[in-house]
Amino acid sequence: MNDNAAMDRDIASRQNPRVKHLVKLRDQRQRTGDRLTVVDGAREIARAAAAGIELTEAYCCPEAAQSVESQQAWNALAGCCPVRLTVTAEVYEKIRYGQRCDGLVAVARVPQRTLAGLRGRLGPRPLIGVLEGVQKPGNLGAVLRCADGAGVDAVVAADGQTDLFNPHAIRASMGVVFKPNAVAASLAETLAWLADLQLPVVAARVDAELDYDAFDFRRGAAIVLGGEATGLSAAWHAAAVTPVRLPMLGMADSLNVAAAAAVLFYEARRQQRRSA
Repeated sequence: MNDNAAMDRDIASRQNPRVKHLVKLRDQRQRTGDRLTVVDGAREIARAAAAGIELTEAYCCPEAAQSVESQQAWNALAGCCPVRLTVTAEVYEKIRYGQRCDGLVAVARVPQRTLAGLRGRLGPRPLIGVLEGVQKPGNLGAVLRCADGAGVDAVVAADGQTDLFNPHAIRASMGVVFKPNAVAASLAETLAWLADLQLPVVAARVDAELDYDAFDFRRGAAIVLGGEATGLSAAWHAAAVTPVRLPMLGMADSLNVAAAAAVLFYEARRQQRRSA
């Protein structure tokens, strides 16, 4: 993109109605009401498009969108996004998220997914990540990346409140949240679904006596992780749930939830590879 900085842009005012709406979408209530979210970044936009996510509009700041990745993503949107507009650098500063400047921002329709729709995506020995109370977008996105890297079959946000498609979570996940195996559901729905699957359920808890690597993940499992502030609710203290701990050998008493997820997901996958 070699557009001259002085050339006319489709949007040059920060007071443009489209810009104002993009800013409003930073609020979860607005996103929920509109069933829309903001996707910032070339990689994230490309992954949303590849996953079949409906992109309703996209914006490009030519001065910032100089990388090959940005140019490829912008060109690819020509075939799937009905509204593509250029913006000035000043407008881009108003609508972008985070510190990385790829020059691209898009608006996406939030996909409506259900637990029932996951059944056909589960392998014969499925590994399912279950999150409760993981509401910090950075942690949420990092857990999703860990799950993707370890080949976890599905990730369920099981508290009915976690905002899977928070723009910051999208960035932190590097767009892997757009894979069709990430679903938000209520706690009751999740518990009923797991009971129907008849999978072992393992909960990471600091008060557990069993070390994480002593549990047998070879036939699959649901691995439950809670937010660092509140931990897991009483539902995950039931007799059918096996608590496991990650030994803490230093001063701290627990790991960041994303670090704990990485340890558990990769240990489960290691055991399954060994038994294949």
